[in-house]
Amino acid sequence: MSVDLFAGVPVRDFAAALAWYERLLGTPPTFVASPEEVVWELAEHRSLAVEHRPEHAGHALNTVFVDDFDDRVAAISARGVEPVRRETYGNGVRKALYRDPDGNEIGLGGAPA
Repeated sequence: MSVDLFAGVPVRDFAAALAWYERLLGTPPTFVASPEEVVWELAEHRSLAVEHRPEHAGHALNTVFVDDFDDRVAAISARGVEPVRRETYGNGVRKALYRDPDGNEIGLGGAPA
């Protein structure tokens, strides 16, 4: 069975969100789905879509688990985006939590150090 993930993030100010997500993710979108939706392919069959949907903005909760956690968090910081919170769970799993301008939560998770 093939499984694809297409996570969505609704935003109020599309231009501001586009700029913020480019800094967070380090690249322009992979493709433009429509004038009000852009998509980043984070890995094969795993995408993050940012869509102008003001009535739903600020309610997304997404976490992306990566194998190069420390390097990614450092690269994101170098691009001017800092986590609002960092956590280490009892099992050693780490998480850096980011909030976009609308308050949507984008977490970056990593294995124990």
